[in-house]
Amino acid sequence: MRGAPVEFAGFSGAGKTPAEILAHVGDLFEWALSMAQGKQKWKNSTPLAWEEEKARFFATLTAFDEYLGSSETVHAPAEKLFQGPVADALTHVGQIAMMRRLSGAPLRGENYYVAPVETGRVGADQASPGQEF
Repeated sequence: MRGAPVEFAGFSGAGKTPAEILAHVGDLFEWALSMAQGKQKWKNSTPLAWEEEKARFFATLTAFDEYLGSSETVHAPAEKLFQGPVADALTHVGQIAMMRRLSGAPLRGENYYVAPVETGRVGADQASPGQEF
């Protein structure tokens, strides 16, 4: 999402728009959190404006991360959380990256293996892209 032009949210070159996909990703992390808390609940959200949807994504991801890192009981197997909502979210992040290319606003490739990853840093304030491929 970093550096995506505002009009990218409505790009319609491949089915759902990036805003619709990002809303779904937010739904996935809310679902994951509800399962972790032992009260599974799913909802389909209507996409918000792009900046609001990005903020919602980071808020849902942060809430899930904080719950997993807390002393609270996780009521769902970690394997199921990762093979379900987390894996699904990663697929959709890939779709958004592909759509950036199709829309004429491509991302530069990055080597995530050497990227600076910090526990608990899941918000929009991420390290600058590191080593490129």
